[in-house]
Amino acid sequence: MADLKPLASASSAAPKKPARRRWPVRLASWAWVGFGLLVIFFLVYPFLVSTNFMFLFGKSPSLADLENPKVEQASELYTSDGVLIGKYFRENRSPVALSQMSPLLIKALIATEDVRYYEHAGIDLTAVLGGVLSSLRGEKRGGSTITQQLAKNLYKIRRQQSRGALGYIPVVSTIVAKTKEWLTAVELERRYTKQEILRMYFNTVEYGSSAFGIKVAAKTFFNTSPDSLRPEQAAMLVGVLNNPTAYNPRFHPVAALRRRNVVLDRMGQAGVLPPAEIAALKATPIVLDYHVEPHIDGPDTYFRSAISQFVDAWCDSTGHDMYRDGLKIYLTIDSRMQAHAEEALHERMKSLQRQFDNFWRNKDKNPWVDEEGNEIPDFIATQMRRTESYKSLANRYRNQPQRLDSALNAKRPMKVFTWKHDDNDTTLVMSPLDSLAYYKHFLRSGMMCMDPFTGQIKAWVGGLDYRFFKYDHVKQGRRQAGSTFKPFVYLTALDNGYSPCDRIRDQRVTINYVENGQPMEWKPDNVTREYTGINMTLRHAMARSVNSVTAQLTEKVGWENVAKYAHKVGITSPLLAVPSIGLGSGGDVSVYEMVDAYSTFLNTGFRSEPRLVTRIEDRNGNVIKQFDPVQKRAISAETAWLMTYMLRGGMEEPGGTSQALWDYELWKNDNQIGGKTGTTSNYSDGWYMGMTKDLMTGVWVGGEDRSIHFTGSQQGEGGRTALPIFGKFMEKIYKDKELGYTPGQFPKPSVKIGKKYNCVSESEPRRRRAEAVDTIAADNLLEQMNNGGGLPDSL
Repeated sequence: MADLKPLASASSAAPKKPARRRWPVRLASWAWVGFGLLVIFFLVYPFLVSTNFMFLFGKSPSLADLENPKVEQASELYTSDGVLIGKYFRENRSPVALSQMSPLLIKALIATEDVRYYEHAGIDLTAVLGGVLSSLRGEKRGGSTITQQLAKNLYKIRRQQSRGALGYIPVVSTIVAKTKEWLTAVELERRYTKQEILRMYFNTVEYGSSAFGIKVAAKTFFNTSPDSLRPEQAAMLVGVLNNPTAYNPRFHPVAALRRRNVVLDRMGQAGVLPPAEIAALKATPIVLDYHVEPHIDGPDTYFRSAISQFVDAWCDSTGHDMYRDGLKIYLTIDSRMQAHAEEALHERMKSLQRQFDNFWRNKDKNPWVDEEGNEIPDFIATQMRRTESYKSLANRYRNQPQRLDSALNAKRPMKVFTWKHDDNDTTLVMSPLDSLAYYKHFLRSGMMCMDPFTGQIKAWVGGLDYRFFKYDHVKQGRRQAGSTFKPFVYLTALDNGYSPCDRIRDQRVTINYVENGQPMEWKPDNVTREYTGINMTLRHAMARSVNSVTAQLTEKVGWENVAKYAHKVGITSPLLAVPSIGLGSGGDVSVYEMVDAYSTFLNTGFRSEPRLVTRIEDRNGNVIKQFDPVQKRAISAETAWLMTYMLRGGMEEPGGTSQALWDYELWKNDNQIGGKTGTTSNYSDGWYMGMTKDLMTGVWVGGEDRSIHFTGSQQGEGGRTALPIFGKFMEKIYKDKELGYTPGQFPKPSVKIGKKYNCVSESEPRRRRAEAVDTIAADNLLEQMNNGGGLPDSL
C-alpha cells in the first residue's frame, strides 16, 4: 500500500510578509502616544506638585502665604522714651523700603544676577537653556532669576518641612524643588510688582556674618545705611549674595575683592557706571567698619533676663515667637533714668571700693573673715570647688590631682573688671584661682527704681558690669534686709490700733517665747548696748531704728502677724515667724520685693505688680497686647499714709538714720523724702529704701559672700554704703529737667486720718543733724542660735 502524505494547506503554502515592515508604523504610534503622555504629564505635573499629590512632593506655599509672606524678623526693645536698646532674633533682619536703598545697589543686583529682570515673568527661559548647555559642557552657571531666589528665601522650599516622599530621591528631589521655585516665582510675579519683589528680595537674603536683609548688612560691614552705600560697597554686598560664606570680606578678603570686581565689571557692561569709574573702583581695597550684632543685641543690662522670661512666657501662651515675629516690645524702663542710676551706682561703688581696699590693706589681710574678724583659711580653695569651672576640670582630670592642680594654677592673660579705667576692663595675667580671689575682693550692689502708682520699673541696675558679673542683685539675689524690715513691724502695729504717737520705752527687755516646745528667751541689744530710758513715740523709734523698741513692738503685735503683713504688701520670699523678724532675720529678700512692698505705702495701700513691659506691637505697629497696671488693695489708705509719714521721720525726727541725705542737693521747693537704712550683722549687707512723692528706690550693697564686709559702722552701715547711691541718683533725676520729676511734698491724705500722728518731739531747722547708728548687733539671742537655737546663724 502506497504511503499516504497529508496535503499542505493553501495558507501554509503562501509566502509570509516580512514582519519588519510593520515596525515603523508601530514606532510612530508609540511616539505619538509618548508625546501625548508627555504633554499630559507637563500639563498635570504642576498641579500634582502644587497640591502635593499623595504626599509625594511636599508642601508648597499656599495662596495666603503668597499674599502675605512671613519673613523672620528681629523683635525690638524700646524704652519708655522711645530709644531702641536691643533686639531678639535668629535671623537679624530689619526691613526697609526700596526708596531707602541706593539706586546703585538695585542696578548692581540686576546687572549681576538677572539682566532680563524687567522682561521675564518669573522664569528666564534663555538663562535656563544657557544653564543646561553650560552644565553639559561641565561648567557651573546658574539660571535662577531674582524672583526664583526670592521664592526660595521666602518659603524655604528645599528644607525638610517642604519635602515629600520624592524629596529623598537624588536628582528627583532637585527637579521637584526647582519646579516649586518656578511655580512660586510665577505666582509672585502675578501678585507683586517688580519693585515690590526687589524690596522683598533685599530684605530677605543673607549677606553673611548673621546679617539678613540689606539694612543689617550695611550696618554690619560698613556701619552705614542702605541709602548711603557707595558704589564699591554696593558691589561688594551684591557679590556676597552668590556665596555669603566664601565671599565674606571679613574672613576671605581676597575672594571677596575678586567677586566685588566681577560685580563692578557687570555694572560697567550694563552701563550703570562709565568705564573709567569702574576701573578706579576696582583698584580700591575693601574697607570695612565691621560689627556683628549678637542674637540678643543691645547693651548688656541685667533687666534683659527678666524681660526675656516675661515675653517668652507671653509668647508661649499666644503662639508668637520673640525671635522671629518682628515684635516691638515697649518697656517701662526710661533710658535716661537708667543711665542716671548706673552712673550714681558706679560713682559711689568706685569710691567705696577704694575705701574697702584700703581698709583691708591696712589690716594686712583679705576681706573674707569669720565672726571674730579672723581671715578664713583656705577660703578661695573652698569657693573654687563650688564653681562650674572647677567641676569641669575635676571631671577632665579625674584621679589626676597633679594635673588638676596645675590647671587651677596655670596663668594666662584674662580680661577682667577694674575701676581704674573708664571702660572698666583691663587684661591681667592670672590663673583661675587668682581670678576668683581677684573678684572676691569687689563689693557688689543692686538698685531698682519704680513708679509706685503704676508699677512701672524706671531703672534696674543689677550689678557693677554685666559683662563680668552676671548675677543680678535686683531680683535674683536675696539677702537679709536688716533694719529696712522694721517698717513692717510698725505697719502691723498701725493697722491694728496703734498710732505714730504711741510710746514704748527704750530699755533693756527680755522676750520669752516657745520654740519646738521648749521655753526660750531673747534679750535684744541696741547697737551701742546703751538704753536712753526715753518713752519714745513709735515714729521717733523707727526713725532712729531703735532695736529695743522694735523688739517690744514685735512681741505686742505678734511676729506671725509681722510676716503676714510683709507678705501682704509685696514680700514674696519665705519668712520665718521669729521674735527677731523685725530686725531682718526672718529670711532673705530681694531689692525687687522690697521696692514693691514699700511702694504700697505711697500708692494709698494698693499693691502694684512691678512691670517691665507696657505693650507689644506686631511688625506693622499694631498693638496686640497692652499690659495695664495690676493693683489690689493690701492695706487701708489711712495706714498707708501713716506709714509714709513714719518713713519721713528718718529725715524729720532728731537723730533719724537718713540724716546723711542733707549733704545732697535735694532740698528745693520744701522737698520731702522718706526712707529707711538697714545693716545686717557684721555689716555684711547695707540697704537704703528711699521714697519721694513720685518714685520708690531700693539699694543694696555688700560682698558676694556674707563673710566679705567692713568691720565697723563708720564704713559698713547702710547709711554710708547704700544711702549715697540713692542721694546721687535723686540729684541727677532732679537736675534732668526733661524727666519732669520735681522736688516737693508728699501727697496729702486722701482719707480722714483718725489717729494722732503729729507728734514731733522737738522742732529743729532743716540742717544736717547727727544720725543714729543703724545696724544689728550680736546679742545673746545670736549666742543661743549658735548654741543650738532654731533661728538662722546670721541676724
